[in-house]
Amino acid sequence: MSMFSNYDQRLLDHVRKLHFIGCGGSGMFPLIQILAAKGYEITGSDVLDGSIIRAEREMGIHVTLGHDADNIVGADMVVYSAAIPKDNVERAAAESYGIPTVERSVLLGYVSRLYKNSICVSGTHGKTTTTAMIATALELAGRDPSAVIGGKLPLIGGYGKAGRGDDIVVEACEYAETFLKLTPYLSVVLNIDNDHLDYYGSMGELKFAFKRFSLMTQFMIFANADDRNTMDVMYTIQRRVRTFGIKNGGDYQAVNIREYRPGFYEFDLKEWSSSGIAGHMRLEVPGYHNIYNALAMCGVCMSMGLTAAQCAEALAQFKGVCRRFEVVGECNGAVVVDDYAHHPTEMRATLSTAKELGYKRLIAVHQPFTYSRTKMLLDDFADVLKLADVAVLTPILGSREPNDPSISSEKLAARIPGAVTVDSLAAAADWVKQNAREGDLVLTLGCGDVYKAARMMTAK
Repeated sequence: MSMFSNYDQRLLDHVRKLHFIGCGGSGMFPLIQILAAKGYEITGSDVLDGSIIRAEREMGIHVTLGHDADNIVGADMVVYSAAIPKDNVERAAAESYGIPTVERSVLLGYVSRLYKNSICVSGTHGKTTTTAMIATALELAGRDPSAVIGGKLPLIGGYGKAGRGDDIVVEACEYAETFLKLTPYLSVVLNIDNDHLDYYGSMGELKFAFKRFSLMTQFMIFANADDRNTMDVMYTIQRRVRTFGIKNGGDYQAVNIREYRPGFYEFDLKEWSSSGIAGHMRLEVPGYHNIYNALAMCGVCMSMGLTAAQCAEALAQFKGVCRRFEVVGECNGAVVVDDYAHHPTEMRATLSTAKELGYKRLIAVHQPFTYSRTKMLLDDFADVLKLADVAVLTPILGSREPNDPSISSEKLAARIPGAVTVDSLAAAADWVKQNAREGDLVLTLGCGDVYKAARMMTAK
């Protein structure tokens, strides 16, 4: 029996031309690539120019800067991202003209079902890296996968690609239950942590969402045996599950783990179907947490017919995704690294990795994201930022939320000895330029636009 509605199966019936509102977004671009490759006519609009829009124009897609009702004329369907409000002039015009509109995550679910093998990677942390690792392995194995990734993967030159193979690899985000629009053939659950509780309300509701996601999996789930919340969910479902882990064993287990240079790890892969070691894996991205991401990749790809040697080759060539411990440059002889981490657990993994690299001082420049998360996890943020020798805090990026005067970066800084607050990204860059010195590692942290501060620090 089909796991999606008849309406969903016919979503693009009689559709020839699609218009994308917010086409410059990293989540929109892979969908545009895939649908353009499948012969659909695409137009788009956005408010700011950028590298994605330039790439779309090079593909022959007509992109308009600015939103206008005229932009949707002739479209058979209008696609919008979650960031586009209902009163947007193009959304409103589509409604008044009777043109069907669909949110990006719904279309992503439909597109993923066009492929024989949809691999959907979920988890509070590590989704982007693991999705990119799987895409790398399938690409290097010659399977020409399609991909939708939350970060820029240099190997494929972007946030995704339209491949000609039977596989699509999708980053499955739990925010606002968007991953429940997908129907995975294979799924990964990396971990379940206390994120997005402003939406879910409780850890129980978040785990229930992951349970529903897991139950939608058609063939096999790959789950982290060392993550208690993940295994709590797995114990409640009747589905084929294979596990990966370090401490608690698993069908795919990392043994003989060794740090071959500060912060970088290698291990032997022990696999359930063989009595001994399946292969040796060496990571070219730093951090102990990446062992779990690599194990998930090995499990998925070996179940799809790749060898352990092919997985090892992919890991040897995988140097990371943009904004995941990305070396930006130098400032006063200090190395400047940018990272997307914005939840205390992610930040702890990133800061712990940075501490292992042997620099004299670690300066963490953090842009808190949303008032609700900062307020709810205030003590956790304070504890993790104490790992840095100096914490520099920019104003909270409210994003989709109204200003909440009861929480501020100053209140967070008051809980961190020696913390510094600044009033802008430019001021953060100026502080680093005045205080960083050779032997320091400067780490910009956050999912907003704090990367701009890293670029300012390293600008010549």
